[in-house]
Amino acid sequence: MKTGLVLEGGAKRGIYTAGVLDVLLENGIVTDGVIGVSAGAIHGCSYVAKQIGRSIRYNLKYGNDYRFMSFRSWFLSGNIVDVDFCYHELPEKLDPFDNKTFMKVPTQFFVTCSNLQSGCAEYILCHDLMKEIDYLRASASLPLVSKIVSVGGKKYLDGGITDSIPLKAMQNLGYEKNIVVLTRPKGYQKKPIPCLWPYRLIYHRYPQFVAAVKNRHLMYNQELDYVNQEEKKKTTLVLRPSRLVKIGKMESNLERVKEMYELGREDALANLDKIKNFLACSEKKEQAVL
Repeated sequence: MKTGLVLEGGAKRGIYTAGVLDVLLENGIVTDGVIGVSAGAIHGCSYVAKQIGRSIRYNLKYGNDYRFMSFRSWFLSGNIVDVDFCYHELPEKLDPFDNKTFMKVPTQFFVTCSNLQSGCAEYILCHDLMKEIDYLRASASLPLVSKIVSVGGKKYLDGGITDSIPLKAMQNLGYEKNIVVLTRPKGYQKKPIPCLWPYRLIYHRYPQFVAAVKNRHLMYNQELDYVNQEEKKKTTLVLRPSRLVKIGKMESNLERVKEMYELGREDALANLDKIKNFLACSEKKEQAVL
């Protein structure tokens, strides 16, 4: 029985996921596959490459560099994050990504992107992240404050617009038991977008994408319901923040970023035995079938 990790996005809020993943790595817990959305994909690739502490390290070291994420970067380049800095200088030189390990491990890594033409999610299996970095960038490119990312003749933006919690997608890919890491506390419900006209203006050539933006709250809340249903069936284990940390999408307070990361660690440690038993049951069922 194949096991997977489903990682929600959330911009700076996603550092919670990095805390969870570091605890999993420290305890030798790996799954057969990982699917990430936006920040979930950003942190998930370091998990696959087995780089404990990498996400929080570079977030604290470069978090206040305007190139990392800021409106200044947007004014200067058209992207809320500087593409050369975040997707080349940082992973290639400043805090190198271990692409050799990423390519060698058996864990499959999927990136969720929103196709502008179809208005649907696509799940891209990445084998060599240095060559396929633009899929990671596309998944984390927030609408309105990021340029459209063109890869392989297709146009993409933030994967969270069309599939924020791709549990069903992961199941369809053959992963029967999944750990879902959410970045909002229990009880959260997404509200309709308050102002749609900027999307209609900027993405008027992509009506299906605009429709996805309009209906995102419906999609998200339906996915939460599905996650809860699967959790009751015991085919899914859910980790989510046990308390509210007030952290913005572009949070500049590094103490708050660290607090969110530490909460991820705390929650993962509190559920460590539960996680181990959940995955152990998957192994026993697979052996019984064999």
